[in-house]
Amino acid sequence: MIKAIIFDFDGLILDTETHEYEVLQEIFKEQGSELPMSVWGKVIGTASDFNPFVYLEEQIGRSVNHEHLTHLQKEKFEKRIAAEAARPGVEAYLMAAKELGLKIGLASSSSYEWVSSYLESLNLIDYFECIRTSNHVEFVKPDPALYIEAAKCLGVEPSECLAFEDSANGALAAKKAGMFCIIVPNSVTSHLEFEDIDHRLESMAEMDLEKVISLIESRN
Repeated sequence: MIKAIIFDFDGLILDTETHEYEVLQEIFKEQGSELPMSVWGKVIGTASDFNPFVYLEEQIGRSVNHEHLTHLQKEKFEKRIAAEAARPGVEAYLMAAKELGLKIGLASSSSYEWVSSYLESLNLIDYFECIRTSNHVEFVKPDPALYIEAAKCLGVEPSECLAFEDSANGALAAKKAGMFCIIVPNSVTSHLEFEDIDHRLESMAEMDLEKVISLIESRN
């Protein structure tokens, strides 16, 4: 019996990931190079010491101004994300979860400040009974700690939780925690390889939450 749903944030609720990748691709193109998904995909949904501008230097064989490119990246990203709404079906799922009496949590590898500021601007933060971020654990996804802590906070067992993810690292974390996991990839993460998942949706608007839960419970 599913008693709680736990959402990822970046790329699932708000598609920050597509904008981040496309901004980096723009910068790489201006420098005469590209950032392959085979490289960038490994760092989506987790914390990493990967520096895209160090990688850029390795590809083009010359130094670049990291401070300037970091500023440019931030400027381009903020301009894009300012007009971005929550992904289709997100708020409908949150409303449905409330109506069904489910507990609602969030588990993100990003910082609490990052997640909460965007949730507030989207007017979604009040739906969440528990938010766990990189501020709350030693290791982020694909480590299961974020999901384990979110379940504890909600007062449910991991096996009673249904996680919604968009990245391979996130899905791995949810499954390691012992949860069911639905992936809803965005235009960037749809190219990643997902291993042990319970179902895939191209959009939350594709199937309502009650039907998704019935599907998962009927299989188990």
